[in-house]
Amino acid sequence: MKKIVFPILLFIASIQLMAQSKVGTVDSEFILSKLPELTKVQEDLKAYNAKLEAELKTKADEYQAKVAEYQKNVATMTEPMKKTKQEEIIALENDIAKFRQNGTQLVQLEQNKLLQPLYQKIGKVLEEVAKSEGYSQVLTITNSGLAYIDPKFDLTKTVMTKLGLKVE
Repeated sequence: MKKIVFPILLFIASIQLMAQSKVGTVDSEFILSKLPELTKVQEDLKAYNAKLEAELKTKADEYQAKVAEYQKNVATMTEPMKKTKQEEIIALENDIAKFRQNGTQLVQLEQNKLLQPLYQKIGKVLEEVAKSEGYSQVLTITNSGLAYIDPKFDLTKTVMTKLGLKVE
């Protein structure tokens, strides 16, 4: 008898717990796109990108100057001097190639660093809204692949209102 009653009570208790949980959704990327601070982040990112491009241009100019100097003076150089200059040129080529490869990653890291405070701001307000409205879980709908979301459980507009953003 105990073997039958315990599983039934456990099943009823789990149904009760599931009935009490409230799940909502939020589109944090949409909220982020409406934050006025995003324009500052975009400007800072453009400035960082321009700085990296300037560094690349400096390296490319240095490379071009070394190649031109080498071509101009190659006839008068000794073999050890030629080898040294060629090694310098090859080192600069490799440096430029590595810089280009790492450039995209550097921009991505900088973007993440600049956006982190904005995501934290959204997360903090979302946590306040979720707690005040009794949500036990909130899913993000950006790139989530959810097939259906009931709009009455979407917290995006509520979070935007608390952040002082215009709700459309």
